[in-house]
Amino acid sequence: MPSDAKILIVDDHEDTLYALESALAPLGYLLSRATSGDEALKEVLRGQVGLLVLDVRMPGVSGLDVVRYMQRLEQTQHIPVLLVTGFGPDAELTSAAFGLGVADLVMKPIDPWTLRTKVRYLYDTHRRYLSLEREVRELRALVKEHTPDPAPAHPDTRVPLQRDAHHGKLEQDQTSWSSGNGA
Repeated sequence: MPSDAKILIVDDHEDTLYALESALAPLGYLLSRATSGDEALKEVLRGQVGLLVLDVRMPGVSGLDVVRYMQRLEQTQHIPVLLVTGFGPDAELTSAAFGLGVADLVMKPIDPWTLRTKVRYLYDTHRRYLSLEREVRELRALVKEHTPDPAPAHPDTRVPLQRDAHHGKLEQDQTSWSSGNGA
């Protein structure tokens, strides 16, 4: 995740967007906003989103619809999502959300301290995950670059390969073929 990756806040109510932005501003992260599920998907697909703070119930494309779509795409399925709902505890919603891989679910009214703590943790954890993933790719490339090709196998698999005592190279065992008849 690039250092300029933003936190995308999605809600269909301007006053809620403003409240969420105000609560998250002290973290110092780049914030962006969307007012619909469609707008959120477009923003996520453009890249540069490191975390979604997403309202569950919006007209048209709901928060859960956004998550379902994101889970189908490799480029977006690892972006953490913090769902926000104003409809109180709902076991069915909670089950569906966590079943889709949502990182957490927060009820309105939201405590700003709790929201900042969760966002900081999710955003920083995702950034570390992507950094480790990049390091693993780089290390694999280095290992592949420095790994010698395996010795070619003898076409007759009955002939065992032996290590040359002087050079450590694999060589065909000539003792079983000394008479030239293969037996």
